[in-house]
Amino acid sequence: MSEKLFGTDGVRGVANTELTPSLAFALGAAAARVLGRSHTPKFVIGRDTRISGTLLEAGITAGLCSMGATVVSPGVVPTPAVANIARTAGFDAGVVISASHNPYQDNGIKFFGADGYKLDDAIEAEIEALVPQALTLPRPSGALVGVACRDPHLRDIYAEHMEETMNGLRLDGIKIVIDAANGANHEIGPRVATDLGASVIALHCAPNGININAGCGSLHPGEMRANVIEHGAQIGIAFDGDADRVILADEQGRLVDGDRVMMIVGRHLAKRGQLARNTVVGTIMSNMGLEVALREGGVTLLRTAVGDRYVCEEMRREGYILGGEKSGHLIFGHLTTTGDGLLTALQVLKVMCETGQPLSALADQMSEYPQTLLGVRVTDRTAWQSDDEIQRAIAQTEEKLTGRGRLNVRASGTEKLIRIMAEGPDQSEIEELAGELASLVKKKYGVAE
Repeated sequence: MSEKLFGTDGVRGVANTELTPSLAFALGAAAARVLGRSHTPKFVIGRDTRISGTLLEAGITAGLCSMGATVVSPGVVPTPAVANIARTAGFDAGVVISASHNPYQDNGIKFFGADGYKLDDAIEAEIEALVPQALTLPRPSGALVGVACRDPHLRDIYAEHMEETMNGLRLDGIKIVIDAANGANHEIGPRVATDLGASVIALHCAPNGININAGCGSLHPGEMRANVIEHGAQIGIAFDGDADRVILADEQGRLVDGDRVMMIVGRHLAKRGQLARNTVVGTIMSNMGLEVALREGGVTLLRTAVGDRYVCEEMRREGYILGGEKSGHLIFGHLTTTGDGLLTALQVLKVMCETGQPLSALADQMSEYPQTLLGVRVTDRTAWQSDDEIQRAIAQTEEKLTGRGRLNVRASGTEKLIRIMAEGPDQSEIEELAGELASLVKKKYGVAE
């Protein structure tokens, strides 16, 4: 593992090599210590379908119980289900064992608080600081040792919440293709849609521990799209491994990503006077077409840095109820606390039911602007920021695109790489403008080839 355990989405690594049972034990013991200072804490643990899930669940459960905590597991559930159960069923925290859209060899551990939100950075830092001391922390014995149990009925709390978000609307007569990526939503996703009256064609709902995300799901939606056309379905739904994100397809098999979903739901809520401050929160990577389409519907797009954590923080700080990323990771702040692929799909279906419009018509209210993204490998990730010549060139490019396009220049957070993204109505123009900037950065700071 790297020196810093917690990344932007918990602790991740190759299971049993980097993310080991002993590390899982240490994380559990440290988390119980930090979150149980004033009382005996109660944790809910959910996992996806990876072969290493039970191994790591056993490790972290042992760590938690070694500090006196109570642990309850519903088994395989989507990431947002753990957040929902933690928030509504009297738990002090939730633990998710998943590596989301990564291949099956990887796994991860992340925590949610009793409020259903990811733990604050400060609390994660406290847990991380205790990990090296996990084996030497004072531990209870006798009747004070923690216990663990299974409760599969906890899944019903989440499934019922999903159905309740439809406010009584039914999906009778609607045909849906669901690709669960052989992941965490292979049972609950089809079940909820069927309970609401839909006819479901289920794909990749047979996990075997090593087929999660393998050529299927939100990263590989081709089969889902083909099945929508073949079966005459009204919508296709493709989850990632832990089902916190989703990619949709309309009845013509065309993909509908997170930007279009934010546009569809944002405009619909605004029209009904239900969108807080008539604002949607996206990131700097959301297409300008989203900004234009929202503006036409009387809605403002507020952008944050890349990452659902930043979107969620802005939504909580200002009370916004809709935000997300182009990747299909959407947050409905009035209904849940974290990204939720199933909830996202249901909210789109709700708009379809309430407007009587097919998904294609709703999605076509937005035109995606051409975009180009270039990366320049550099010797220094920061020098360009104080380089007058480069800053003048950036300002001049931004001026050329004012009102009809946009430019974003940023350093990679993990590599010595400067990323240049330009967007506008004319593909050749933005490629030329981005290319000129890239050439200048490469000339002054580029890595010799």
